[in-house]
Amino acid sequence: MKIKTLVIVAALALLIAVFFYSRRTQPVEVEAHSLSRGEVLASVANTRVGTIKACRRAYLAPATGGQVAALHVKEGAKVKQGQLLLEVWNQDLKAQVELQKAQIKANRASAEQACQLAGGAEREADRLSRLQGSKQIVSIDQVDKSVTSSKSQRAGCRAAQQAIEVAEAQLAVAEAAVRRTLVLAPFDGTVAEVNAELGEFVTPSPPGIPTLPPIDLLDLSCLTVSAPIDEVDAASIKTGMSACVSLDAFPDKRCSGVVTRVAPYVLEKEKQARTVEVEVTLNNPKDLAELLPGYSADIEVQLSQKSDVLRVPAEAILENNRVLLIGDDNVLHEQSFQAGLSNWTFTEVVSGLKEGDRVVLSIGKDGVVDGALISIKHD
Repeated sequence: MKIKTLVIVAALALLIAVFFYSRRTQPVEVEAHSLSRGEVLASVANTRVGTIKACRRAYLAPATGGQVAALHVKEGAKVKQGQLLLEVWNQDLKAQVELQKAQIKANRASAEQACQLAGGAEREADRLSRLQGSKQIVSIDQVDKSVTSSKSQRAGCRAAQQAIEVAEAQLAVAEAAVRRTLVLAPFDGTVAEVNAELGEFVTPSPPGIPTLPPIDLLDLSCLTVSAPIDEVDAASIKTGMSACVSLDAFPDKRCSGVVTRVAPYVLEKEKQARTVEVEVTLNNPKDLAELLPGYSADIEVQLSQKSDVLRVPAEAILENNRVLLIGDDNVLHEQSFQAGLSNWTFTEVVSGLKEGDRVVLSIGKDGVVDGALISIKHD
């Protein structure tokens, strides 16, 4: 009987032990990081996605509408400044140019004739004046008529010369009318799009109503990244600061960028934060490789840098500069610290933590709180 009782008591004790063992706190598996020294860059980044832009872009159309008579380029063609790209029908205007050139020739001939006659009349008047003064064989009336005629002839010469200038001005007007029918390249570039065909009618865009341009010309000799920066962060950005560019289409950052423009105004978007447009230019030819205007891109402007400081990963930081330290007993302890420079990756530790301290990276995981028992995940 006693033996049976002892067996029952032992079984009950075992069951109780198993129950409490099963109810014990299970450690939470977390990722950990040991604090070390390294580089920290203070930087700011764009609030909304930016865009790769060509350093120059021109949407080209003739100044006057008409039927496309000649199309001298295709998409992808490289052109030089001043090269003729497109021509609207302008035979009537070119005929006006030829007419004015012929008129100038006729006016020059008339001017030559008038000036020759004026010269002859002046010589005749001079001869009669000398005869009247020396021998008085010529009347004063004859001399007066001769002098008046010579002056009249000289005035006709000047009028004929003025007619040449008028004809030349009219020629300039006719040539300007022809130029309004031509589309010339304003800079060296690459033709991105051609939205016209021979025989089609093209017209300039009416004011306030943008239409598809016949030719879209890009200058790809340099590329910029234009991105909006929050107005609070933009105040600390200056031209000449270094910047990195990240693109969804490529894995690596491109860090040869320099801030080349900070817009002198703030953009106000409905239901969105106010921003300032910042442009970054990439200077390394390798960083420009494979980039195309229109790619989405992000910029990170470097404000300041420290090369050998104690730092903590950004993903380990709670609100108000707090971290969860891992004690020797694998129990978490909340610890505040004083922060210095900061970016999206690391924050400088000024005080409150020391090198070698272990902090939790998995701060968003359930159960990762002050006082929790944890186990460290190993790769």
